[in-house]
Amino acid sequence: MRKSRIFLYVFLFVIFLGVAYFYFGKNTSSVQSNVSSSPVIDEAFQLIKKEAVFSKNEKLLVEGAIRGMTEALEDPHSTYLTKEEAANQEASLAEERVGIGVEIMQTAGKFIVVAPIKDSPAYKAGLKSQDEIVRVNEERVDGKSMAELVQLLSGEKGTTLKMTVYRASENRHVELHMKRDTIAMHTVSSEIYEVDDFSIGIVTINLFGEKTGEEWIKQTKSLVERGIDGLVIDVRGNPGGYLFSVSSVIGTLVKNGTTFAYMQDSNGVLEMLNTESQESPYLTKVPAVLLQNGGSASASEVLAGALKDNKRAMIVGETSFGKGTVQETHPLSNGGKLKISTHKWLTPKQEWIHHKGIEADLKVEQEELFALDQKYYSGEFRVGDYGEEIKYVQQVLGTLGYNIGREDGYFDEGTMDAVEKYRQERSLNELDEIDDVFFQSLTKTVSEYKAKKENDKQLQMGIGYLIHDLKK
Repeated sequence: MRKSRIFLYVFLFVIFLGVAYFYFGKNTSSVQSNVSSSPVIDEAFQLIKKEAVFSKNEKLLVEGAIRGMTEALEDPHSTYLTKEEAANQEASLAEERVGIGVEIMQTAGKFIVVAPIKDSPAYKAGLKSQDEIVRVNEERVDGKSMAELVQLLSGEKGTTLKMTVYRASENRHVELHMKRDTIAMHTVSSEIYEVDDFSIGIVTINLFGEKTGEEWIKQTKSLVERGIDGLVIDVRGNPGGYLFSVSSVIGTLVKNGTTFAYMQDSNGVLEMLNTESQESPYLTKVPAVLLQNGGSASASEVLAGALKDNKRAMIVGETSFGKGTVQETHPLSNGGKLKISTHKWLTPKQEWIHHKGIEADLKVEQEELFALDQKYYSGEFRVGDYGEEIKYVQQVLGTLGYNIGREDGYFDEGTMDAVEKYRQERSLNELDEIDDVFFQSLTKTVSEYKAKKENDKQLQMGIGYLIHDLKK
């Protein structure tokens, strides 16, 4: 009797295990997390999670899938932005941000200060152009990416930061202390250039941000009050920005109700965009020229197209970049954002300039040295060495008129002779090598050349056209 009961209990236990396995196992498989309504995507998702040797967490897998979908569009302007990337993009177009206020570039693995923003915490602390950032809050920055450095420099308003830099001009390390603060990001600057008894207003727009329209109105009204005869609008290197800011700028230059562009949706439906200035345009009678180059894109091209098709300004310089699409950014539940091209924009003559750009009415190429991108290199190089730093030196010396037989980055005897001659003429130490002092001097030479308006052929041609027009 006892043995039979034992067998019965064992039998019931086995049945219980089977039922439990059937119920819980089946139930577990049925509640596998799906990431879409597409069976094949969910199938791939589950397989990767279960079997991939290099599997990632669900968040990264989902983000990778979203990036893959935007890449499948074959549109470089459609992309997925993580929460952090979206915040950085918004900050780049914002009126102000919290930080120390410095422009930095990474070259040859080093972080070099291009320039501190005037009156910013970095500026007040004594940070100088061409300083090499070595440590931030005792943490060395060598081997880090630009994003990692930005993270180290970022923080809440009022928090302090200690930075160690190497100052090659003084051959020493300098420790600087600064407190993070709100930095006003100005996108518009202006000045008056006097020539042949005429006053020419020069307005530079670096980006079409949140407050660009307001800045433009403030700057140009000041110029008008000071009595300008003509206006040069410089959008060279301007990558674009907000369309409403462009509309504000155009609204001051043309009559109210002027068509400045068309928007075309995915169904081909056209929408006319007209200026709607809240005040009467005050620049309609001022002769104008717009300067552009291959780096003028998107919103800059909307401005150029509007002024060109409405015969409001002469376009001087080079063919623009050629970005004829408009993006909308949609927030996602994970905190990220999806930026996708939703419209084409067309000029007032309904021309789509995508991948073509807007041609300049007056084509002007810059002098080689003026057009050369300025680099901030450092290091020591001798005959026999090879590198991008040497190639840059050869390019600059060549454009300055020194006898350089090659520009391929190889430090030969001819390069040494040119370096020695340059050092003698600038009263540098008589060496046959390139060192930090040499790089500092070369950077200063290029900066001073670019700062002289007479060396800017495109600007001079634009001003020349205005003077000719004013003298009629």
